[in-house]
Parts: sequence; structure tokens; C-alpha cells
Amino acid sequence: PTGSLLYPYGPHQGDKTNPKLDDGTSEAITLSIPFTFYGKTYQTVFVNNNGVISFDKPVRQYTPDPFPLVDGHPFVTPFWADVDNVLGGDIFYRQTTDPALLEDISQHITQYFPKSPFTATWALVATWDHVAYYGSTSEKGNTFQAVLTTDSKMFYIILNYWDIQWTTGAASDGDAETGLGGTPAHAGFNSGDDTNFYNIPGSQTDAIINITTTSNIKVPGRWVFRVDDFQVTGV
Repeated sequence: PTGSLLYPYGPHQGDKTNPKLDDGTSEAITLSIPFTFYGKTYQTVFVNNNGVISFDKPVRQYTPDPFPLVDGHPFVTPFWADVDNVLGGDIFYRQTTDPALLEDISQHITQYFPKSPFTATWALVATWDHVAYYGSTSEKGNTFQAVLTTDSKMFYIILNYWDIQWTTGAASDGDAETGLGGTPAHAGFNSGDDTNFYNIPGSQTDAIINITTTSNIKVPGRWVFRVDDFQVTGV
């Protein structure tokens, strides 16, 4: 199901699809515009099945750890949990300079950050579409999206939560029937150093299932952050 919250996605948008592989990842994605995250600039990202977009190296870990992680890996976790796309759902991604999409993104970010008018020149859109959890005996699926975007000066990440039905895979002590309990999903940002990070409220608690109702920019289910020099807005 696509709602106004999600930017267009899927094969008909030119998206690539991740392999059907538990704890799998995309291929290394070479960015056509380098992306600055917590003051460092990266040219390669991975869209990891387990709800993580990582810089330089893939992340296959399925049970989330609290931030800050001290292993030096910078990444954003739209919804870090044990996704199993073999059991259900798809993970899509594309880099785009589509004018209609960039205009929508530009209008949204300028609306949320009116002191810094923004005209997007590029975006990476990654979408987890009705993805199942590891060990699932249910039909539950989660649909969420992360967008990296820039005007080549400012760098933003938009996180969209459309439908969240489970929080935990069975190998993370979740219940196979409900997808709840155990160590629930984590949403946030890990800089790669051992001091800078941000956790979206509810991370690694049962409350993360309600992320479709929360926001830092007054749009339920959407969280937006400027990430080149990371800044927390609202909350």
C-alpha cells in the first residue's frame, strides 16, 4: 500500500531489488553525489535487509545494539531488526534525479526547515515493502522508507514509517507468532565515532511499534534530520 507519506518506489520507478537472503544486503552502491554524514563524506553505501543503511561496509547483524556503537561503523537505522525477505516482502532502492520527486522532497524539507531553503539535486530512496521477520509464523509485514538527499551543501535524511506490525525477530527473543517482545527494533543514527549518535524515542522498547504515530516535524510517521553536521529538530 502506498500512501502520501511514502515517496514512489518499486520496479516501475527503476528501483533495484535486494536478493532474497536472510541478513542479506544490496551490492555496494557508488553514490553519484558523495554524501556527508556527521562531518565525514562517503561515496559508498549499502542498503542492508535488516533495516540499516551503512556507509562503506555492509551490516549483517540482526539484533540491534544500543548506540553509540564503538566499532567505528557509521550508519542510519530506519528500523534495525531481523528482517527476513525470504519469508516475505521486498527491499528496493534507487538513486534518482527525477525532477518531480526532487521537487516534492525540496518542498517538504523547506517546509520543515524554513530558515534553510533547500533545492534537492539528488536522492537515494530505500524502501522496505511489507518485510517479514525472521522465524515468523504470521503474515505480518513492515513498510518503511529512508531517503538520503542533498543540494550539495546540506545533507538530510527522511525516515518514513507507513505500516509497522512487528518489532522483533525470533532469533532476537521475539515471539514467532506476534513478532513482539525480546530485543525490539532500533531507529536512529550512529556516527561511527564513540560519542555522536541519536536514538529515536522508543528505540529498543516495545513502544517502537508506535513509530508510525511519532515525528519530530509534526507529520506522524515521518522523522527528518539534517545529518552533515547532525542536528536534532523538534521532539
